[in-house]
Amino acid sequence: MADPGMSVAPYWELTFDADGDPEGAERDRLLGEVTAHGLHDLIVFAHGWNNDRSGATSLYRRFFAPIPKLVPKARIGYVGVVWPSMRFCDEPIPDFPKSVVATEAEQRPAPVLDKDTRHALLDTFPGRATVVDQIARMLDQRPANGLAEFGRLVRLLVEVLPGGPQPLFAADTVAEGVPQSEPVLFTGDATALCEEFAQTLAALRQGPGAAAFALPDPWDGAKELLRQATYYAMKRRAGTVGERGLGRVVGQLAGVAPQLRVHLVGHSFGGRLVSFALRGLPGGVRTVKSVTLLQGAFSHYAFAARLPHDPRAGGVLQGQENRIDGPLVCCYSRFDEALGTMYPLASRMADDCESVLGVDVGDALGARWGALGHDGVQAVPGTRSLDLAAALRGPLAAPGCVNVDAAAVVKRGGPPSGAHSDIVHPELARVVLAAGRIG
Repeated sequence: MADPGMSVAPYWELTFDADGDPEGAERDRLLGEVTAHGLHDLIVFAHGWNNDRSGATSLYRRFFAPIPKLVPKARIGYVGVVWPSMRFCDEPIPDFPKSVVATEAEQRPAPVLDKDTRHALLDTFPGRATVVDQIARMLDQRPANGLAEFGRLVRLLVEVLPGGPQPLFAADTVAEGVPQSEPVLFTGDATALCEEFAQTLAALRQGPGAAAFALPDPWDGAKELLRQATYYAMKRRAGTVGERGLGRVVGQLAGVAPQLRVHLVGHSFGGRLVSFALRGLPGGVRTVKSVTLLQGAFSHYAFAARLPHDPRAGGVLQGQENRIDGPLVCCYSRFDEALGTMYPLASRMADDCESVLGVDVGDALGARWGALGHDGVQAVPGTRSLDLAAALRGPLAAPGCVNVDAAAVVKRGGPPSGAHSDIVHPELARVVLAAGRIG
């Protein structure tokens, strides 16, 4: 078993590559050992934005820590999923020690693309060292009339090129009879895109009710264009790892331990990963007893059969909640700025049917292009809505979708992400236990 310093036992890790292939020795160890522990439940957690195994393991150690005391008689095993995602190193995570990057930035002027983020880009997109160097240089130098070239480099980094193979982008809704084209986020005018990101970032930093501000330099939004392009690559990767990787492993677990009750938990893009794992389950497998999404970074219409604004279109995961022998619980918070503002803005830019310009960031934008982690599951009949206190009183065990407003605890963090990573709370661990009828 991995990491003797883990806060719970038995604990295993499952590592997947970008194509969803598991590390064979880890998978075989889990399949070979799980029955020996006499477990009743297995909690499987997938991280979201992250740069390395140690960061993922630290998240799991801290999130799992209160569970043994909450349900001391329960026979629970734990799995931490590790997959190749990426977090920009300037994004703060509540309760984590201040990063070297943040400390250095306070002491002296730092490059726009810090050393750790450059390394993370190289690890996430191997073979692109020259492109990363050019992007970093342009962000520092801000050459006049250089944003078109900057946009081309960003597309090259994440392999989204006009006329090229299927882009590293995956929509969470699909329209009948409408072919998917390359997203505007990657093919539109880079100057206009960066300008809109710059304006939105300036508004976030000033806060609500601030006086009007001068139009910022479009280069102020260039790093956000890079950030969002990278996240769309991670979004597609999360779906691939879930469907081709984790879903198949859960099916194999059902083969060796058919009575084991499996509970999937995902944060951010990890929520997309565990949701797509439902699509990868072999037919007839009913061992998944709950799915809990923590600040899920994908469309709030992903499970919808039909979209309110387009009857031809539905969610890419429509009906998949029926693969769960229990509830799909979606925790969300209005304090998540990454999902409340930047996600719908980038989603609109990636909508091949819509103009990039002409819609204000706000309620209308969030309603159409919003994320699960901002306002919960939408357009799925029968979805229940609870505040956190009501959810903790339970029960949550009935099948179907349940939205839980977790803003009472998920509320700390500054721009551009807000409270997106503020998920390590015993109350949220209790939600996982309530969703799965554990203990």
